[in-house]
Amino acid sequence: METRIFENKETVAKSFSAYLSDLISSKAEIHIALSGGSTPKIVFDELAAEYGDKIDWKKVHFYWGDERCVPPSDSESNFKMTQDHLLSKIQIPAENVHRIQGENEPVQEAKRYSHVLEKQLPSQNGMPHFDLVILGMGDDGHTASIFPDSIDQWEAEDLCVTVAHPVSGQIRVSLSGGIINHAETVAFLVTGKSKAEKVREVIQKEGNFDSYPASLVKPESGNLIWFLDEDAAADLR
Repeated sequence: METRIFENKETVAKSFSAYLSDLISSKAEIHIALSGGSTPKIVFDELAAEYGDKIDWKKVHFYWGDERCVPPSDSESNFKMTQDHLLSKIQIPAENVHRIQGENEPVQEAKRYSHVLEKQLPSQNGMPHFDLVILGMGDDGHTASIFPDSIDQWEAEDLCVTVAHPVSGQIRVSLSGGIINHAETVAFLVTGKSKAEKVREVIQKEGNFDSYPASLVKPESGNLIWFLDEDAAADLR
């Protein structure tokens, strides 16, 4: 595991965007699972502004780690956020964008998206294989849309699961733990003082760390990188 700490979320975005550009340039084709949230939003802005015409987007395939079960035009849609801040500003083939269709019936959509992953991703040791999975972490230690009260879904045999948000009850479709941990690299993007306690517990294996889904992110490859700002890293030794 590697921890990279930057002054603020803007420098996190700049560093991660440079990292991603280098990773893309090193591959003939690349398959990336995206995250929603405020930090990816500024990463997408940075990518569009600084790398829009520098990256060969034709070799990039985008997927999502989770999605709220809302239409793609809804302000809560992770796809819409990515569309507004990145996809609409770059030259990426439409067929390279593999969105979770949040407007569909959730259980059926989880099955459909599992089939998309099986069809589109290269297989390694009999399982679909991402080059990179980008994750965030909530104040409660959740990641993708696996929450502490649904942590058993991490171990689901299916590639995708449906989960209800513990407060709002909103249904979401999420990748399960097996395909996340099978990725070549997993990168956490975590910023803000409100995340500091959980960051410390998860990284240093303290407190109730094993009740947080983020603590279960352990890629088989060993390639786990935390991109943190100083606020999120404030409690680390």
